Amino acid sequence: MRRFASERGISDVAARKMVADFRERFARENDGKKVSLSNTLLSFGVPIQKSVEWRRELLEPKNFLSRDERLQETLRALSKKFNLICVTNNPVEPARKTLVALGVENLIVKIIGLDTCNVSKPAQEPFLLAAEECGCEANECLSIGDRFDLDIAVPLGLGMGGVLVDGVEDVYKLPDFLCGT
Repeated sequence: MRRFASERGISDVAARKMVADFRERFARENDGKKVSLSNTLLSFGVPIQKSVEWRRELLEPKNFLSRDERLQETLRALSKKFNLICVTNNPVEPARKTLVALGVENLIVKIIGLDTCNVSKPAQEPFLLAAEECGCEANECLSIGDRFDLDIAVPLGLGMGGVLVDGVEDVYKLPDFLCGT
């Protein structure tokens, strides 16, 4: 947001208000659906590639995240039954840094980022590519995410399953729910 503000020659507060106002208007005009930051910035004339560049340059997850032993155990249990792919609206490199900071990078077989398909979720392409990378049909895949409109609605429309989580505490419960462990 600070980079967007700087590029526009406006304050951080003004930039955040622009984004918040756009998202509120989008939701109002689209039955309450949410819009990604990438698509919001795109509406202000910031190309996806510029958003990718800013994120690659500016995001340092290790400044905010640390190893999560419980998440490691959770993903290890899930990886015994499933191919785990990260589909994110961040570019691949910041996503990889996030996985490294959490200590789970070796449990995710592939990262599909904003710079992989050059479109932001809720576009279909990242989800279809994830299925292809696993060698699966869409109906054999399950999307897990914390935003219904961006992470779950499109996969459901493609015939995938979907699990909406509220946070990491819900993620920790997934092996019991999905693997019966």
